[in-house]
Amino acid sequence: MKILVIAPTPFFADRGTHIRILEEALALEKLGHEITVATYHIGRDVDLEVETKMDVRRIRRLLFWYRKLEAGPDWQKIVLDLLLIKKTLFLARTQKPDVIHAHLHEGVLIGWVVQKILFWRKMKLVCDFHGSLTKEMVSHSYLGGGLLKKFFELIERMIDRLGDLALASSWENSQEIKEIRGEEVATVLDGVNLEYYKNLPSKEESKKELELPSDKIIVSYTGALVPNKGTDYLFKAISLVLEKNKDAFFVVAGFPVEGIEKYVKENGLVESVRIIHPLNYFELPKVLNASDIAIDPKDSSTKQASGKILQYMASGLPIVCFDRQNNREYLAESGQYAKEISAESLAEAIVDLLEDKEKIKTKGEISRSRSELFSWEKSARMIEVIYAKNKKTFQ
Repeated sequence: MKILVIAPTPFFADRGTHIRILEEALALEKLGHEITVATYHIGRDVDLEVETKMDVRRIRRLLFWYRKLEAGPDWQKIVLDLLLIKKTLFLARTQKPDVIHAHLHEGVLIGWVVQKILFWRKMKLVCDFHGSLTKEMVSHSYLGGGLLKKFFELIERMIDRLGDLALASSWENSQEIKEIRGEEVATVLDGVNLEYYKNLPSKEESKKELELPSDKIIVSYTGALVPNKGTDYLFKAISLVLEKNKDAFFVVAGFPVEGIEKYVKENGLVESVRIIHPLNYFELPKVLNASDIAIDPKDSSTKQASGKILQYMASGLPIVCFDRQNNREYLAESGQYAKEISAESLAEAIVDLLEDKEKIKTKGEISRSRSELFSWEKSARMIEVIYAKNKKTFQ
């Protein structure tokens, strides 16, 4: 099949949304499909990192000053998305795809506009939701309460109903969209590419290469360093853990780093925290291979899944996180669950694990074993089934 992927984001950047878009596309390509990606004018070229025939087509650089790669809303994206409608319309008209696979709420709206303009082509629009649009805007402090929030909630509910079929990256988000659409929504989880975690050096060698202390227990967080990923919980938890256990050494890898750099300096944690920036997605296995424990401090407010958990699992790490449905489904007994959603509870869970090396080993082994249940190939085959279905038969 010819698949036109809409990615309303600076694809590729080293964060979860982009990893899902990339790895889904690569897995579909391996199954024999032809992939074209319509995206913004900025972002790293993926063919420099992986072997692929994926055709990435970018909008014109009219907003040449726009260089934002990190997650979060920006009013300039309205202009970028208008340009992306034009690009997508051109690609749909000239390439005649069988399916438009639209990521995020903006992508779904763009795909719907193009589908309606080219209605005689009978292209199927599949909506790939990564979380709640309004809740994400609130989490980034772009929205408070009041009429503006209600307006965006109305827009989000309207977009949630668009398209021929819908899928979501988390059980929590699937349930929410199902209630709005009045029909089943497929839960297509993020996967992990286990090939990236083969043929790595020993943990000791990896620690030495990254200049991490060999006599400490390395506790790592990797990913976007923005509030809706739970970094407020993370930063405070680091201080609380180090007050109780001097054997811990923290690695914080991702971007933007201004917040964590300021926190570390102001709280005198320079000797106990290593900040890695930038973090290349394809270098992530090396960082995790040097780690002993991983943290995912994301709560459920945005209804997003957490793809980083699968990377942690593939590296055989026990994972400290909040007690969410998505986390339970991924981790089962390999998770170390905080009793409540707070920095104090997160820190308590980390300390409990630090003090039990046998538990670290056992949970890590379970984690590695369970990672084999979540492959991108499995996700791609589920998406193939979705492409073949219609509203009347989709159950």
